[in-house]
Amino acid sequence: MNRIAKILAISLPTSIASILMPGCKKDFLNRPPIASPTSATFYQSDAQILEGTGGLYNAGWSGYNGTSLQYIGDVMGGNSTCDNYQGRGAYLSFSVSATDPSGALQSAYQALFSVVANANIVALNIKKAGAGATTAGKTEGLAECYFMRAAAYYYLTLIWGAVPIIYDNTVQIGDTSIRRNTLSDDWTFQINDLQWAMQHLPTTPIQPARISKWSAEGMLARAYLVRAGLNSSGGQRNAADLDSAKIYAADVCTNSGLTLMPNYYDLFTSKHFSGTSVPSESLFSLLWVPTGPWFVQNHMQANLAYSANITQTGDGWGGAFGASPSLMEYYLDPANAADTMRRRATIFMPNDVYPDINVSGGGWRVDTTLFNQAKLTGPGTKGQGYGSDHPYVKKYVIGSPADNGNVGGSQNENLSTYIFRLADVYLDYADAILGNNATTTDATALKYFNAIRSRAGAYTKSSISYADLLLERKIEFAFEGKAWCDWKTWYYFDPNDAKTYFSNQNRGTYSLVYNGGHPYAQYFNADGSPNPEEGNTGYYPPGSVKYTIKDATVDLPYPESESLVAPHLADKPVSFDFSKVKYN
Repeated sequence: MNRIAKILAISLPTSIASILMPGCKKDFLNRPPIASPTSATFYQSDAQILEGTGGLYNAGWSGYNGTSLQYIGDVMGGNSTCDNYQGRGAYLSFSVSATDPSGALQSAYQALFSVVANANIVALNIKKAGAGATTAGKTEGLAECYFMRAAAYYYLTLIWGAVPIIYDNTVQIGDTSIRRNTLSDDWTFQINDLQWAMQHLPTTPIQPARISKWSAEGMLARAYLVRAGLNSSGGQRNAADLDSAKIYAADVCTNSGLTLMPNYYDLFTSKHFSGTSVPSESLFSLLWVPTGPWFVQNHMQANLAYSANITQTGDGWGGAFGASPSLMEYYLDPANAADTMRRRATIFMPNDVYPDINVSGGGWRVDTTLFNQAKLTGPGTKGQGYGSDHPYVKKYVIGSPADNGNVGGSQNENLSTYIFRLADVYLDYADAILGNNATTTDATALKYFNAIRSRAGAYTKSSISYADLLLERKIEFAFEGKAWCDWKTWYYFDPNDAKTYFSNQNRGTYSLVYNGGHPYAQYFNADGSPNPEEGNTGYYPPGSVKYTIKDATVDLPYPESESLVAPHLADKPVSFDFSKVKYN
């Protein structure tokens, strides 16, 4: 077992692992029993505190990692195609119900509140730790707990809107009148947690891959940036929150000493997650343990790989997923032709070759026969091309165990899941500088914005707008589960334009046209006639499919099972008494 696996291996105490077992009660107060083992018998040293907080990096997140992250983040966020297997097409059409048959809604809700519960219980045990634990060890452990709690609430609020603030499961477990707290208080709670974590985490992670002060400060900048739009409208954001976001992002960018990974493709290869090596760009990742139990293994590749021949482990069920029309519009625009590094790391295009997959067989060629074969004979077809439903997902698809140091297995890949990267902070810094201006030519904003594009080989820009930032996040973080949260951030302060963007977005199927391995395309109307208004380059949609998003559907519904055990979730949100929260 490598060093990171040893650090984070879930030799989870019963108190954490119990909530992940089948049959446990499914509500947001679901918590591990704190009586066995108790803090008096478990946390007797700094090493035991580290063991306790290690589980916060994986087990509780397991139900969100994979399908829930994918359906909510990228299918609903407009980056991914999707079929309607088990009703998951509802995420494409903004029609998710409280009884979601795909299970993704329930799984995400339960997982994120499990992260909150675990963080609260581990924090309680740290506060009661024995004399063998140092003050510094306890403080750093508490900071990790509060960071994780804030990270979970980041997703909870952007997915469900106003949610209950669960700060102490032992106190609140008997409260049958739990209600949602106001969205404003939800964000204040996150910011308070991140402030405390930033002040008490070390600048260098206490162990490789763990969070640091820079992780908390970067996420704090993002929390202020998102909150800047809350209760605003007309494209204007709160200036004080924008200033705070700018200050904290600037500190990370200029004083952390962290840099972007030189090669974007390498961010998604297992060689940088082995031993003690992790990409310095990772500010917070879910750290899976390939040699551990099922619930601490990474199942992403199983859900995304389009062929079992890639994984060689019997899984690989992701053929229904791939680049959405709007994502392909970017990559097939001649202006973005140089952005090949991100494209190769993000999607499988016909005839691309990947030497690091199927290494023993000389590499993996994306064979056109694996796509739907359909000669195109409609208007405007050039020669004899073939149509494919979509380029498939490449990101988080890394091949067989043999391709990855013989580590991993079925539904178990040797790779972490990024939650927050340095690239996030770069774009957030540029966004905070842009502020409420229509565009900016600020040298600092352009420096960090263009650093992202330069790494990808894309052309740089001399002026940027909010639309530029939103598009850059779409491309940089495609299939990392961020697109929906990024759109929701926009919706906070410019709801009309945000809704128009999604309501006019083509979310249907399409065919990519290529000849001799070189993709080309022409726009067509739904009746098959050429559409000269769209020009002669782009993607080939057999008619656009659009879905209207409404204010009533921008927050996902609470899972029906949760509403049954907590009926007051339907009540109007109430203010939260922050004097109840004790940090140490």
